[in-house]
Amino acid sequence: MKKAKSVNAYIASAPKDIQGKLKQMRSAIKTTAPKALEKMSYGMPYYGYKGRLAYFAYAKNHIGLYVPPPIIQDHKKELKKYETAKATVRFPLNKKLPISLIKKLVKSRVKYNDAKK
Repeated sequence: MKKAKSVNAYIASAPKDIQGKLKQMRSAIKTTAPKALEKMSYGMPYYGYKGRLAYFAYAKNHIGLYVPPPIIQDHKKELKKYETAKATVRFPLNKKLPISLIKKLVKSRVKYNDAKK
């Protein structure tokens, strides 16, 4: 697969059954952080607001949301149903996306970046 040059192209290149979830993820991030810059970075959709805000990408069995530390650690209890890493949450493709949780993580990162600057 060649690298997509835009978020629209990235979503369009995904398998049809995943595209709706990717659009939901994009919408959740954009409505929570309307001032965030949207572009492609490292081959995936990237959102920047006063620094790194979030990335997302699809894989064979999940959609990954990548939020720089310490956000994942700060919300460990709420994320216990999901596979996580230092800056990653993996949402299984066979389950509904937890939009309110995604918005909460993005909002936390917005506040974190606001406090940093």
